[in-house]
Amino acid sequence: MTDVQHPKLSVRGLTRRFGGLIAVKDVDLDLHEGEVHAVIGTNGAGKSTLINMLSGEMPVSSGTIKLEGKDVTRMPQPHRSKAGIGRSYQRTTIFQEFTVLENCRLAAQAQSHTRPWHIWQASQHCASSLERARDALGRAGLEAYANTHAGSLSHGAKRQLEVAMCLATQPQVLLLDEPLAGMGSEETERMLGLLGDLKSGHAVLLVEHDMDAVFRIADRITVMVNGSVVATATPDRIRIDPVVRTAYLGEEQHD
Repeated sequence: MTDVQHPKLSVRGLTRRFGGLIAVKDVDLDLHEGEVHAVIGTNGAGKSTLINMLSGEMPVSSGTIKLEGKDVTRMPQPHRSKAGIGRSYQRTTIFQEFTVLENCRLAAQAQSHTRPWHIWQASQHCASSLERARDALGRAGLEAYANTHAGSLSHGAKRQLEVAMCLATQPQVLLLDEPLAGMGSEETERMLGLLGDLKSGHAVLLVEHDMDAVFRIADRITVMVNGSVVATATPDRIRIDPVVRTAYLGEEQHD
């Protein structure tokens, strides 16, 4: 059940300037455990900049980001990851030559140590990381591929592996950047099933261009136009919002 009073991640007045250009302007956003919260908008709307600021990979110009009430606005990305914010990327970031299990183990082990070279120690010496890796593969539906080289997976399975690697870090908040990109219909169905399962125990932010998928899986949708939020509501309300239809959805939406 969603805790409306206590969001996992809370953003207020988030702004990013690049010289005279304002890429993201005064964004307010709350992410709750038990919800998939989608952020949609045309190219250049500010979605990627927003997710980069939330993950700590891009500094904010102004505004605040709080994780379970703690201000993490100036916290570096590695520390933010350890605090419980995990993300996936538009482009595949897996280790192609390693097995699926090793990819997840490395993600889990990197999260566990302050000295990064420890991720290369033999897997048998890090039982806790292996346990978290196997659990993440189970949640992502990839147990059968544990010993398969990641490079030989289908595109959809690689995207699932990226989510599994994110889960191996034991995040509270999942920032998923276009996880459905390039997928066929069967792969999309599997990923949507996974996203639905991930709501349990996580707050999920989904940036995605597949509007059919967004309206099927999202509990709440935020619409961005030119760096600003023009609406945040349930999918049913977003469908009929005249500002949204004019600014973004337009003729793509049908009654």
